Amino acid sequence: MASIHQQIQLLIQTVVNNSNTIFVFNETHVYYIFENVENSSMTRFWVNPSGSLQQLRWNRGTGDWAPIIFSLQRDECDTFGRCGPNGLCDNNHSPVCHCPTGFVPRVPQDWASLDSSGGCVLRTQLNCSDGERFKRFSGVKLPYSSEFLVNRSVVSKQDCELICRRNCSCVAYSISQVTGCAVWFNDLVDIRVYNDGGQDLYIRLAASEFGSDKEGKRKAVIISASIVSGFLLLILVGAYIIRKRTSSSHINQADAINNSNEDEDPILLEEDIELPSFGLDTIANATDNFSSTNKIGEGGFGPVYRGTLSTGQEVAVKRLSKDSGQGLTEFKNEVILISKLQHRNLVRLLGCCIHREDRMLIYEYMPKKSLDLYIFNQIRSTAVDWQKRFDIIVGIARGLLYLHRDSRLRIIHRDLKASNILLDSEMNPKISDFGLARIFGGDQTQVNTKRVVGTYGYMSPEYAIDGHFSMKSDVFSFGVMVLEIVSGKKNRGFDHPDHDLNLLGHAWKLWNEGGPMELVDALLENVHASEVLRCIQVGLLCVQKRPEERPLMSSVLYMLDSDNASLPQPKQPGFYVERVHTETDSSSSWNKSYASTELTVTTLHGR
Repeated sequence: MASIHQQIQLLIQTVVNNSNTIFVFNETHVYYIFENVENSSMTRFWVNPSGSLQQLRWNRGTGDWAPIIFSLQRDECDTFGRCGPNGLCDNNHSPVCHCPTGFVPRVPQDWASLDSSGGCVLRTQLNCSDGERFKRFSGVKLPYSSEFLVNRSVVSKQDCELICRRNCSCVAYSISQVTGCAVWFNDLVDIRVYNDGGQDLYIRLAASEFGSDKEGKRKAVIISASIVSGFLLLILVGAYIIRKRTSSSHINQADAINNSNEDEDPILLEEDIELPSFGLDTIANATDNFSSTNKIGEGGFGPVYRGTLSTGQEVAVKRLSKDSGQGLTEFKNEVILISKLQHRNLVRLLGCCIHREDRMLIYEYMPKKSLDLYIFNQIRSTAVDWQKRFDIIVGIARGLLYLHRDSRLRIIHRDLKASNILLDSEMNPKISDFGLARIFGGDQTQVNTKRVVGTYGYMSPEYAIDGHFSMKSDVFSFGVMVLEIVSGKKNRGFDHPDHDLNLLGHAWKLWNEGGPMELVDALLENVHASEVLRCIQVGLLCVQKRPEERPLMSSVLYMLDSDNASLPQPKQPGFYVERVHTETDSSSSWNKSYASTELTVTTLHGR
């Protein structure tokens, strides 16, 4: 781009002898300053309605600006929009106007009479299919368009193409180390070819525009795919018959557990994602090449780094570990879901980065990090008084209600826990980590899966044991968090000198014995007793064993917000069991379990 402006600058200096020009070209500005050599006269430049640059000089006698007769247009292509929309001007040919590859004249009869003002149109209309590709046009002047966007943080050609490909309205893109990624959404006007300099412009064309043998290759691919599909179908049918026969012969429990690794969840709908894409260089620079000093956490699926973009904005970069359990499905799940969710109690996704095997999510930075660092830390917990804890509980409830009822999609999070609640500078809670979240259809209330994923201590009984998850599964996890926030203790690993109950069992025991206030964190002072009791009761209602007995989040929020609300009495919580320790096994085991019922436990993928 710089060479183009230098040519114009040289042209102006050659024609205008009474003026000096200063050319400024950097990451934020491109402009000229004209200085008069002869101070006895005033002069100015302007671009007239036809797009031509003119010099005007002040005429003291007439008291008006008079044009100086000369032309800065060295050839026909210097005239703005010479070849009309999508037309390409090349002064090396006669006539100078022609349609780029993949385009045809909009009005052929006008072009035959050398009137190219109507421009060009695509020979084959785009339909936003995967087969569409981008044709490179080198050494050209980038077009003008009424609609285009520039993203200076994206400097990778692959990332820029991905941004354009995801938007069906995008017709072209260009990439430069100086200006970043530019994408166009309308007719391309004033494209011309330069003999020296210019940039690469990538224009979106239908697959049929790339090679005459494309159709033959396509047929060959279809035929090959059909043969392979038929072969695979025969294998699947055979496997199904064998499996049915094996099932009728009473397969053993070990085989059942191995087969349970297969996930039978409905596949998430593929949708276009209108989300900024960052280049790997941009993220590496922001995080000081993923320096250990910038590492702020280790999530279940990889490390999280603090970074600062070139704009000064602080971000949190979640980098997917190659050895993690999260694959491309979970990554796309999180990107698609969060890009469509907007709520003050949900973490905001700023963009993503995909570079070969590297996959990263870029979030708004939460300076206070996660909730678990405060409520389970005896030093920091003193800074979180009861009022702030109550506000955090209500904020989480509002975010969860939005996911379940008020968003465009009905979302089941499936991994609510204290470490997935992030806190902003004012300690406002934001639900994060949507890698395991699922979309529910309008008439869906429950889904079954053989692949149970989540975190021990927060899973509802029906999900952990039978693979059934619903909104009530999230309600159970929320109830666990409420009791943890009140007590400052973790449900999993809870220890008490008088019994071996977990936190849920301990809270239930205190409730039945009439001493629920003993659950409150000993470090809390000046607590609001009625609010604390209300939160304990709501928490116990949310962790009841049977999902149909748990309240919906709309009821939960009403009970939390209403001082005079009449709350039902809670029933026994799920996983209300006491652990005993044996001499042969130092790990915890279930003492009171569902011994009267024979259960097949699914494979758990705990984090």
